[in-house]
Amino acid sequence: MAYKYETIADSLRSDIKAGKYAPGELMPDQNKLAKTFNTTRITIHKAIQLLIIEGMVYSKRGAGTFVRKDFGLTDHRQETRVDRPIGTTRTNAGKKVTSKVLELQARLPTTREAEQLMIDEMDPVYVIRRVRYVEGQVWAYEHTIMPTSIVTLTKSVLMGSVYGYLENECGLSIAGSHRIVSAGKATQDDVDGMGAKLGDPVLIINQVSYTDDGQPFEVSESHFPYATSTVVADIQVH
Repeated sequence: MAYKYETIADSLRSDIKAGKYAPGELMPDQNKLAKTFNTTRITIHKAIQLLIIEGMVYSKRGAGTFVRKDFGLTDHRQETRVDRPIGTTRTNAGKKVTSKVLELQARLPTTREAEQLMIDEMDPVYVIRRVRYVEGQVWAYEHTIMPTSIVTLTKSVLMGSVYGYLENECGLSIAGSHRIVSAGKATQDDVDGMGAKLGDPVLIINQVSYTDDGQPFEVSESHFPYATSTVVADIQVH
């Protein structure tokens, strides 16, 4: 089930695409939108953040939220966000997200994995490999390490949103992540998983994610196809 802010973002997204708000136009302020959708300003803020992530709108301090003037004129490459640990499903709210599970097994962590996850080297971890698709197009190849003590994972869970499962079913509060973005060459895993050509350039994001009490719960490396990916980050100067 979608969060309320995701449903509101879907509605605003549809309004923008339908021309209700023209490129460059100032949108209603968050208090007015909160009354329109019978919700809180915080929920509206989260919905607006999704649209900012997608490149549909931008916020100007003291002025409000505007539809981007170049909306509809940009290319069709997927935008790989590096500033929020919300996962593929929420990054692509309103779109069809599917998965192909390549591996799910448990083993003992390496010394490095144990250090990153702040666990003992005798504490078992899951090894997860899967390919994520958005609207049938390859989004990323993911390799994830997660302590088995966090949650019981099944292939069925991995077919959907792991972050959604952790928060909604397990009560985990995800606070943030530390990410390193780099470039590399496609490995045999990328060839097998994404259909990439060996040696092709790939965008790589290494990530350690944390709960709200500062405990790491995930170490992951995601590879994104170079032909359809770009990194986007909005910088605000106050």
